[in-house]
Amino acid sequence: MNNNQQKHIRVLGITPSARGLGFALMEGENTLINWGIKTAKGGDKNDRSLSNAANLIDHYRPEVVAVEDPKESRRSPRIQALTEEIVALAEEGNIEIKRYSRKQLNLALLHNERGTKHALAECIAARFPDELGFRLPPRRRLWTSEPYQMDIFDAVALAEHFLRDGSICEEAG
Repeated sequence: MNNNQQKHIRVLGITPSARGLGFALMEGENTLINWGIKTAKGGDKNDRSLSNAANLIDHYRPEVVAVEDPKESRRSPRIQALTEEIVALAEEGNIEIKRYSRKQLNLALLHNERGTKHALAECIAARFPDELGFRLPPRRRLWTSEPYQMDIFDAVALAEHFLRDGSICEEAG
């Protein structure tokens, strides 16, 4: 698919996490349509998160679903299994799947394969300041948990990587 066709398709980035999942819907490389967190409290978190992902896919009807490649991630086995279930769900709906490793995202968007999650979030917040600037959490300390908002930035990065073929943050990293 060439870049001109990619600019007008709908891409749903989904990032499963311990709390549920982050999502971002983009249409074209400059339009962030919707984003957020779907929490999964209590019970079987994978079932609740998979149900949330199914609802997002049914509601937005994306042409592409972008996820982190579970084979290339250091995520827990539960999150890796959830990602594979989301992929299977999208494939059942004949939706194209794109899997990206953290290294691919960092190289494409930051030009630095060792870029941090916070550098990537700063990059995305700078790209969409009105939508996401206020959601950028402070830099994480070693003794603190990752802020839940980071899932949104990861989901936007996944969708953005599919839609663009160049870096968006030359100086970050």
